[in-house]
Amino acid sequence: MKVLVLKIKLRASWVHSLKEKRMILLSISKRLRNKYNVSVGEIGEQDTHKIIEIGISQVASSKDVLHASKEDIITFIEENCEAEIIDIEEEIIEF
Repeated sequence: MKVLVLKIKLRASWVHSLKEKRMILLSISKRLRNKYNVSVGEIGEQDTHKIIEIGISQVASSKDVLHASKEDIITFIEENCEAEIIDIEEEIIEF
């Protein structure tokens, strides 16, 4: 069993409140869960309204599946979220 763990940091420079940030976060989280069957949550920068830091995890039996899924997830975020990706950290854990 292999687990993909992604930490993606986004910048939304036009956001002026935590409420706007939460709306963006909920929208992208819901779409990622529905499309890729992943776990998604806000993991940091919770008091900063211009930075969104999300954690994403997925379980699979093969590293190849996880690498392909990672690329699809990143592309999906770039195409469907107005926020700019400023940092990506990834790790694949094997059990």
